[in-house]
Amino acid sequence: MSEERSLNFIEEIIEKDLEAGTHEGRVHTRFPPEPNGYLHIGHAKSICLNFGLAKKYNGKCNLRFDDTNPVTEDTEYVESIMNDVRWLGFDWDELHYTSDYFDQLHDFAVDLIKKGLAYVDDSTSEEIAATKGNIDRPGTNSPFRDRTVAENLQLFTEMREGKYADGEKVLRAKIDMAHPNMLLRDPIIYRIKHAHHHRTGDKWCIYPMYDFAHGQSDSIEKITHSICTLEFIHHRPLYDWCIDKLGIFPSHQYEFARLNLNYTVMSKRKLLQLVNEKQVNGWNDPRMPTISGMRRRGYTPESIRKFAETIGVAKRENLIDIGLLEFCVREHLNKVALRRMAVLDPIKLIITNYPEGQTETLSAENNPEDENGGHRPISFSNTLWIERDDFMENPPAKYFRLGVGLKSRLKHAYIVECTGFKKDENGNVTEIYCTYFPESKSGSDTSGIKVKGTMHWVDANTAETAEIRLYDRLFKVENPATEEGDFKDYINTDSLSTISKAYIEPALKDATLADRFQFLRIGYFALDTDSTADHIVFNKTVGLKDSWSKEQKKG
Repeated sequence: MSEERSLNFIEEIIEKDLEAGTHEGRVHTRFPPEPNGYLHIGHAKSICLNFGLAKKYNGKCNLRFDDTNPVTEDTEYVESIMNDVRWLGFDWDELHYTSDYFDQLHDFAVDLIKKGLAYVDDSTSEEIAATKGNIDRPGTNSPFRDRTVAENLQLFTEMREGKYADGEKVLRAKIDMAHPNMLLRDPIIYRIKHAHHHRTGDKWCIYPMYDFAHGQSDSIEKITHSICTLEFIHHRPLYDWCIDKLGIFPSHQYEFARLNLNYTVMSKRKLLQLVNEKQVNGWNDPRMPTISGMRRRGYTPESIRKFAETIGVAKRENLIDIGLLEFCVREHLNKVALRRMAVLDPIKLIITNYPEGQTETLSAENNPEDENGGHRPISFSNTLWIERDDFMENPPAKYFRLGVGLKSRLKHAYIVECTGFKKDENGNVTEIYCTYFPESKSGSDTSGIKVKGTMHWVDANTAETAEIRLYDRLFKVENPATEEGDFKDYINTDSLSTISKAYIEPALKDATLADRFQFLRIGYFALDTDSTADHIVFNKTVGLKDSWSKEQKKG
């Protein structure tokens, strides 16, 4: 029996709260993405955490779209986020949008004004920044800080009515311009934006800032444990200040380390640059760290959930090796992937003593890891495709594949011995000639011949063709976000290579987007969304080689 995993620090907090009867013994979390891009693997960690905690403690988890910035948000992103959450294996108890609360948030702002805790400021953004001070020097009060409650109410009403241009006025919380936390030096809580909102249309031209909307939205939904990443730790005092001054449900924020993955970038702004500047083929490019990209590449939700569980929940930032993610993917695919044969760099093999025109049906396991996986028929004839590197004209010692005089086994079929080869006018080998041993058939071998090598192949008479896309790391440096200059200078120009014509066994013609395959001796593959009945396209998900676990053993 495996040892039970110890509690992470958030689980320890929740269990203490449950024991104390805090929030009537409820656990209610939320996942609150802004719909301004596609979710990435870092969001997957947060999804697994929030929904996982709700499941573990028989609680609830909301999906709430933080749609307070109409300029960057779109229904396309809303739909993609919902699809990603469900694909990962989760569903929300309640679906909300921050825009659901625009009236309440407006009323909260008015309440702060009436309490003398908010004021309308006519200063420009540059002027406000100049009065903020710094860590060693306190800020200075705005000349508009002492406006009367009546004047602030009137001006805020006029802001809502659209009487002012973008940036002409803002609403600021009145806290302390000398506060050691810079975020509490009279932060902006409302700004003017004359922009069409994807849900509320043109009803509003003032929108709450994230720091104002976040805590109040949590409070409205009675969220018990509001879990954010570490960059929001300095925002927590403002979160608490707003809830306290408004006298509303006391949601509380907790912070954990975000996921940082090497050889990629995790900033939505940078990912959007890659998409807009055509460095990748969209948000779901299989090289992207987006959930949709990983799904297209052939990753499984089970492997991503396992990855999130393995890296755990910590309070300190660190850089995670992408090899660990690939290990989790490979480990799951080994259990579920259907075994098939495909030849990516083909060369023709002719069996000279097998009757020409004769076809034989052999049997092959679909998945040796699955006792109920069953078998499939594969055809065999005297003309096959094998991998070019399974033959050498001048093989070295201990080479266990084909060269003149060498024997090797064809997977699921027979042992063959190479007798010769043919070259074209450029000196390239075009055909390999072999004889086979009829008594050496897999499963009933009575030949007594021992060989150390086994090769995959496909029958040249029945093979289908396919395009194969091979992927490597998107960046050629471990942490491109911290390198000097433009992060795009470090893009790996060899991150995608395409094989236009590979040969695959006929069973692969019926592949679906939900299927996962192991191409024997090559790696794991999945059908691409570009694939059609007339043009089959497969993406390489991950190779068979497990470099990550080997490195851990060395350590």
